[in-house]
Amino acid sequence: MQKVITVVRNSLNDLKLAIDGTIVMSEASKNLRDALDNMYDARIPQVWRRVSWESSTLGFWFTELLDRNAQLSHWIFQGRPKVFWITGFFNPQGFLTAMKQEATRAHKDWALDKVAIHNDVLKLTREEILSPPSEGVYIYGLYLEGAGWDKRRSILVESSPKILFVQLPVLHMYAIDSTRPRESKLYVCPLYKKPKRTDLNFITEVFLRTAKAPDHWILRGVALLCDIK
Repeated sequence: MQKVITVVRNSLNDLKLAIDGTIVMSEASKNLRDALDNMYDARIPQVWRRVSWESSTLGFWFTELLDRNAQLSHWIFQGRPKVFWITGFFNPQGFLTAMKQEATRAHKDWALDKVAIHNDVLKLTREEILSPPSEGVYIYGLYLEGAGWDKRRSILVESSPKILFVQLPVLHMYAIDSTRPRESKLYVCPLYKKPKRTDLNFITEVFLRTAKAPDHWILRGVALLCDIK
């Protein structure tokens, strides 16, 4: 994160000097010219994109920069958050792996290679979470595409007309011994970083309760997204 902030700060300082005429914006300063052109068009400068993340516009990108920095700063200076914004991590898979390792250390008879991630969808929003879970982590900011969510019954339902995305309540993710059998009435929902569903954007699987057969939601193409922009 500090690398991103440093690159942004240096670029903006150099642009300010170039606009004031203190330094010359020559062909040698290709990154400066690219940054100025892209910022004028509300696009993300290439030099920023190379060290950060994808976003549709510069405004969305900068808002995400502030939110990511706020989450990490809170964690450093005020302690572990009660609920995590998983979109704000550069490597969310690593974050979940660390959670598995933490659970394995807490259970002496568990082996890391036999530990799996499981989850429960709560009925609470981020603001209603008052304390962290005894085990695992709370995460928020996930969007459901291709289906709706019945908050009262905590199950998947058909999506409402003209509504493309539905925000999921807080998700409790925790580790379990993978030798324990799972419920059959669960839809194994893929979680992606971005709307572009590729293996590069895939994070993990999330288990969602359903009254219908899981195959119904597979045909619907239901997935969870960290970012819908």
